[in-house]
Amino acid sequence: MVIDIIAGARPNFVKTAPIIRAIKEKESPDLKFRLIHTGQHYDKVMSDQFFEDLSIPVPDLNLGVGSGSQAEQTARIMVAYEKAIIDSKPDVTLVVGDVTSTMACAITAKKMHVPVIHVEAGIRSGDWRMPEEINRVVTDSITDLYFTTSTRATDNLVNQGVPKEKVIFVGNVMIDSLLASRTRFKKPDFWDAFGLRDKRYLVITLHRPSNVDQGNLLQQYLNVLQNITSTDPIIFPVHPRTRKRLSSLKIDEEKIKIVDPVGYLEFNYLVQHCRGIVTDSGGITEEATVLGVPCITLRTTTERPETIQIGTNEMAGEDPEKLTNLLEELYQSKWKNGGIPELWDGKSAKRIVDNILTHTF
Repeated sequence: MVIDIIAGARPNFVKTAPIIRAIKEKESPDLKFRLIHTGQHYDKVMSDQFFEDLSIPVPDLNLGVGSGSQAEQTARIMVAYEKAIIDSKPDVTLVVGDVTSTMACAITAKKMHVPVIHVEAGIRSGDWRMPEEINRVVTDSITDLYFTTSTRATDNLVNQGVPKEKVIFVGNVMIDSLLASRTRFKKPDFWDAFGLRDKRYLVITLHRPSNVDQGNLLQQYLNVLQNITSTDPIIFPVHPRTRKRLSSLKIDEEKIKIVDPVGYLEFNYLVQHCRGIVTDSGGITEEATVLGVPCITLRTTTERPETIQIGTNEMAGEDPEKLTNLLEELYQSKWKNGGIPELWDGKSAKRIVDNILTHTF
């Protein structure tokens, strides 16, 4: 069996790394893979650095789609991947997560009569403003074998009519990468320059249009953070989308330290040692939960409710006042004690590969 493994953006890299490792460890002559990088994320830190940090092999094929609108990227990925399938048709295509590359390659594979495996299937936010929600629903509508991170995701798929035998709860491959890399987390270059100390700073990440495109709302968030009475610095690795917005906003640069995006090992060192993190990223809420770090999510919905029900995450909505209240809880040491969701144990990729080998497509 030859599997095309699709990677296109940071979350994909983190999720494909343990699957590739599990395939190699299996040492089965009946199981081979072709790693395809779509090029959706194309700058050094957002792409190549993650390959280095996670020991992902050089891609067998880079589609090089680059930047553009979602429609442009989707079209370029589909055209390029169709050519790749024509040149060398795999037995199955494996996609992970919910980015544009996930949906585009799933559609292309299905139209070329290649079965589709979706890792991290079935998660839902119910928020149709999110491009990722559309990507999830479309991908899951044409998938042949579904691997889920939670029993809730499994239930979502079964309730929409997916046969139970096609849905397998394996846990969270993102956590496989986190646990495998934990001993290699490293201080970012700016650690000493900013005088950072364990549990004496905050981290913030924002990139979703609902937060970033509304300048007034983004300024309100920054005002809340800048008005914290603590002397804790706030580290803000800025997504390229967000950086464009910051030039017109009022920022206390003594309080909020704006830095370029950092690699996987450096970022998770920051998360592991911070007092708390403020984010609108779903994946970061999972990592924070496993690392036991308080997390505040600036979104009105989440596709990862287990990080709230079991983990260390709390929702602030898109509400600066709620953000203020949650930060007060954090600084008053009133944050809840979180646990780790079922099967988030670092063995999900092995379960995926074992199931692929025994499945009939």
